[in-house]
Amino acid sequence: MAALPGVGIFGTGNVTKVLVPLLREKGFHIDAIWGRTNKEAEDAAQELQIPFHTNKIDDVLLRKTVHLVFIVCQPLLHAEISVKTLGIGKHLVCGSSGLGQADALKMFRASQYYPTLIALVNHSLRFLPAFTHMRRAIQEGYLGDAISLIQVRVQMGTLLRDKFDWICDATMGGGVVNLIGSHVIDVITFLTGQRATRVNGVVRTFTKTTNHVKGIRQVSAPDFCTFQMELEGGILVTATMHSHTSNSSFTQEITVCGAEGHLSVRGGDLFGQRVSSKGDKEEVLFVDVQDLHCRTSDTLLPRPYIKGLCKMVGALREAFLPVQEQTGWIKEPVQMAATFEDGLYVQAVLDAIQRSSEQRTWIKVSIMTESPTNQTKLLNAARLSAVTLH
Repeated sequence: MAALPGVGIFGTGNVTKVLVPLLREKGFHIDAIWGRTNKEAEDAAQELQIPFHTNKIDDVLLRKTVHLVFIVCQPLLHAEISVKTLGIGKHLVCGSSGLGQADALKMFRASQYYPTLIALVNHSLRFLPAFTHMRRAIQEGYLGDAISLIQVRVQMGTLLRDKFDWICDATMGGGVVNLIGSHVIDVITFLTGQRATRVNGVVRTFTKTTNHVKGIRQVSAPDFCTFQMELEGGILVTATMHSHTSNSSFTQEITVCGAEGHLSVRGGDLFGQRVSSKGDKEEVLFVDVQDLHCRTSDTLLPRPYIKGLCKMVGALREAFLPVQEQTGWIKEPVQMAATFEDGLYVQAVLDAIQRSSEQRTWIKVSIMTESPTNQTKLLNAARLSAVTLH
């Protein structure tokens, strides 16, 4: 049996502390970790028992033992690290598609230049068993010939932490729209095979100060969002998400309706009901009984997202074993994962939702094909402001 590739991780947050045990459980060896400061990297390396740590990006990418890179740091750096990773010739799983379409376009183009490398975006709901079962049921005609409506409801406790950081800033990728909405938008396309043509959204930040965020600094990351999407085939999507529950509980329900019935994923379980069925009770189509043996508390991603990530790591293991002579991996196990092309589309929808909220009207979803000068300037300004955030 060939050895799995060594892994380098960018980021020292709570998601990293969940990811490392998942990778080790599947047989991957963690060879290096990067932190924003050398102290952060050193502390994380000691806690997670990783042999090498650094605060320099190139030190991780140039290590000969690292062949697979996970990027789970602040979105501000995702595009830069992704482009460098692929340019050096190493496989990549990125936590997001950057800040806006300009970043997403850079990442997509880099992935196109190196088609023999794995280049995925961690939209882990695609791998959650409830959604793979829902997708199969839709394809097998459980809902009839066509889908008419999709309804999404997500509620959770606050995403803000004990200090002011990128989570508090909308331009740095914080808020429910970027952190949760991006996954919702992607899984809808995964389930239906259709993309949004136009959107109508309302984005708000109700909590602008906390006990830890006071004075001249205010929270700009949105904690409420509701939007409607019209998909290519005429499907209507309505979604509402917020982080205003008084406790840390997370609830997510996605319901897909058709002429002959409906399917609902609640948490990690799948329920369904046909119009022709007798009685008012839904039938249970799938129940998630998997128990996670790793830390899942205090993370940005709730349990369904962590479980999807676990399945994704398992698919990566299957992709590298057995190793093929020419490419070093096989495509089939990660076939349904989100690519950087999918990431570019998701960013286009997120941008349209934000513009719709500002202009109070329906906005057409337009995918960028070349980077405009003004958006590049805004991204550069965001990167400069990162110095004051930390």
